[in-house]
Amino acid sequence: MSTSVGDDRETRQERINRELMELLNELRVALPGVQFLFAFLLIVPFQQTVATITPFQRGVYFLALASAAVATALLIAPAAQHRVLFRQHDKEALLRRSNLSALAGLVALGLAICSALLLVVDVLFSLTLAWVTAGALAVLLLSWWVAVPFWQRAHDEQDVPEDDGRTGRR
Repeated sequence: MSTSVGDDRETRQERINRELMELLNELRVALPGVQFLFAFLLIVPFQQTVATITPFQRGVYFLALASAAVATALLIAPAAQHRVLFRQHDKEALLRRSNLSALAGLVALGLAICSALLLVVDVLFSLTLAWVTAGALAVLLLSWWVAVPFWQRAHDEQDVPEDDGRTGRR
């Protein structure tokens, strides 16, 4: 059954196609930020002040760099898989994997952002302020990226049962 004007029902395949496109569009928002952070972290070792960093700062830098690399890989993976699996007729499995990849990529991105902030604030101000600032940002990210959406999901009506793909009915 196709979707008509004023009719919010869609077939299972239409829903999967729409959800996959929505996911890929959402990733287009996250990617420039993670790529910019990754690029920034890649140039840090070539700065003159890198010789004066402490072993702790070096470890935090590694964590930020590795997290940004992992986030980049995970957030790009859905688009890469979509391209490689083009016309393979298994969009639902792709959607499930892509959703997991996007969520894991956001976790890695959050870790990269917090550890980069920890490093910069430690270098410029103090370790205490760095932990407080990075911790506050971690709480903010956990609240708005995880807790609020899961709370909303738990308190909203359940998803409508899936269309079996044969009748067009839910």
